[in-house]
Amino acid sequence: MPLSELDFGYVRRLVQERAAIVLEPSKMYLVESRLLPLVHQHGFASLQELCARLRTDPSSVLHRKVVEAMATNETSFFRDPPVFADLRETVLPRLIERNLPGRPIRIWSAACSSGQEPYSVAMLLREHFPQLAPDRLHLIASDLSLDVLARAREGRYSQLEVNRGLPAPLLVKYFEQRGVEWYVKEEIRRQVEFRELNLVEPWPPMPFVDLVLLRNVLIYFDVDTRKSILEKVRQVLRPDGYLLLGSAETTLTLDERFDRAKLDRSVYFQLRGNHR
Repeated sequence: MPLSELDFGYVRRLVQERAAIVLEPSKMYLVESRLLPLVHQHGFASLQELCARLRTDPSSVLHRKVVEAMATNETSFFRDPPVFADLRETVLPRLIERNLPGRPIRIWSAACSSGQEPYSVAMLLREHFPQLAPDRLHLIASDLSLDVLARAREGRYSQLEVNRGLPAPLLVKYFEQRGVEWYVKEEIRRQVEFRELNLVEPWPPMPFVDLVLLRNVLIYFDVDTRKSILEKVRQVLRPDGYLLLGSAETTLTLDERFDRAKLDRSVYFQLRGNHR
């Protein structure tokens, strides 16, 4: 039995309050498909019974799981190759050149989902910038979902996932197969620090970072939330650092203190007056 309009409205409000994700009325089918696994996992008889439980216990872990289920976790290794080409050929060389001796280069993959993005960056650095000692590099990856963070820390992927975007030589070099799954080797996993962080809530203390990867995230929020997130990004981004958004995202009309920095194949953003 599908969700009632009343139950759908409740879930919409819950997700918007907890994660600022806007679910349009046309997304009811998506909400139903993402809630059904929770129905089976928790032994409910129907979607209606799950929603009834949500109403009777507003502080339960189930609320968190519902919100996390609505967050889009679509990702892949080396997603958008032109972005990684500019990262390899322009952005990282500039950051390495500018960085002060003894100061680590910090890269933050926000909304990292199951970890393909930060692990892709770690492999790129290992392949093309071997001169960077481990103590000169700090990779941070965050997400609001505890479940996907647990899998990201484990570095565990299916055959389908490693087939999406990951070059075969890197699979052989940086992964090991156990049964039908592939695991990121320890030398790459230990380079990434995974943290729980909800972008729309107050952020915990963050170090200054040289590069923020915030791709395909802002499109799910309303305008005010996008502005708030970009304002907080400015507070942690170094003056000469870079912000990378998704191809359909921009700071234009949202935050005038960012400038668009067009590179050979992609677009990054920098704080006004600090780009080159």
